[in-house]
Amino acid sequence: MCCGSPARTIVADPLYYLEIESLLNFPRSPGGSALRVSLFITCYNDTLFPGTGQAVVRVLERLGHTVDFPPGQTCCGQMHYNTGYQAEAYPLLRRFVDQFQHAEAVVIPSTSCVGMMRDHYPKMALHTGDFQLQAAVADLLPKVYEFSEFLTNRLGLEDVGAFYPHRVTYHASCHGLRAINLGDGPMRLLQHVRGIELVELPNLEQCCGFGGTFAIKNADVSTAMLAEKTAAILSTHAEVCTACDNSCLMHLQGALHRQQTGVKTLHLAEVLAGDLEPAR
Repeated sequence: MCCGSPARTIVADPLYYLEIESLLNFPRSPGGSALRVSLFITCYNDTLFPGTGQAVVRVLERLGHTVDFPPGQTCCGQMHYNTGYQAEAYPLLRRFVDQFQHAEAVVIPSTSCVGMMRDHYPKMALHTGDFQLQAAVADLLPKVYEFSEFLTNRLGLEDVGAFYPHRVTYHASCHGLRAINLGDGPMRLLQHVRGIELVELPNLEQCCGFGGTFAIKNADVSTAMLAEKTAAILSTHAEVCTACDNSCLMHLQGALHRQQTGVKTLHLAEVLAGDLEPAR
């Protein structure tokens, strides 16, 4: 149900989804080939973590690419869609397509937003009955990348020239693991950072307990999951916990800060943006 309107069943067209899936076999571009990259910063990062977007731009420009920022962008619609306000998500789908349909590549520093697009945009477009929108979504989605995925899958890079002299552990978000299948791409990027001391996080695939409104509606369960995850982070004696999604990091930082651990959280882009070589 949404805003008093009866819920409608989305009818899946297997051929349409098969076409989308085949298109998501991303083309690869050598790291030296300059691209014009459009940044979708997400509403979450724009409001709470502006440094992440700035770091994405620094990394991509350091690699020789041009970054543009379509000014009319807003939200991917994930929060609306996942909490039952699906009717309100459809205009946001159309706005995203309108803003980015001519992009050469779209980079998004959020696994959950990319997961939203890949999981739900095709069926949302199909549900509208708008054939032009369906075609536009099918054309656009193969050009949409999560930030680390863009570096490893599109550019074929693992070493982006980063320098970050700290003890770091990496948390794999659920959307990165299970929705968009990042695999070990972020870890391979971190392993090539100069000066870093990278420590593997125990029970890497275990959820941190955030899950958006899950943390509000199921606070006790979320808190228990968070306690286990923060204990794992502390066992590494890391100075910094990094991830590809700031929603997880915000959840983790809250607990780490309340416990006065001194451990910071930082988006992967901000680690990779470090570029000061040590004195020789």
